[in-house]
Amino acid sequence: MSAAESLAELDARIDIIEEAYEFLLAYASQGLPSDIGSDTGRQAREYLKRCDTALTGFGTFLHDMIAHAGIEPAAPYLAFIGVIDSDARHAQAAIQLVLAQASISSQVIDNLNASIHLRALLTDLFLIDEVLKSRR
Repeated sequence: MSAAESLAELDARIDIIEEAYEFLLAYASQGLPSDIGSDTGRQAREYLKRCDTALTGFGTFLHDMIAHAGIEPAAPYLAFIGVIDSDARHAQAAIQLVLAQASISSQVIDNLNASIHLRALLTDLFLIDEVLKSRR
């Protein structure tokens, strides 16, 4: 994968995660008892699934991206990618727990949005994105 393709994939993954979070904030505010039988509920599940997919292998993707880009010194980047990987896996576990539910209420989504794992991941992604943009 070229450097341009890697950056495009990183941007796409971050956009998916951020869009999901923003949609889920709106879903949480609606006070819905369930996602069943509504377009909004269907969309909530779809955003969760897309976010889950975007998080799959995220740490490995970033590690490979840094290695292929030849960024030096690599150690600080790789250390922070370890943090991102951990936060991504924790956030993904929470998302998968929610997706496993037969019914997803606004309250469940509100608790997911408040999860320190998801919020830490978003902050991690904003930081790494800005750092990498400054190197472009």
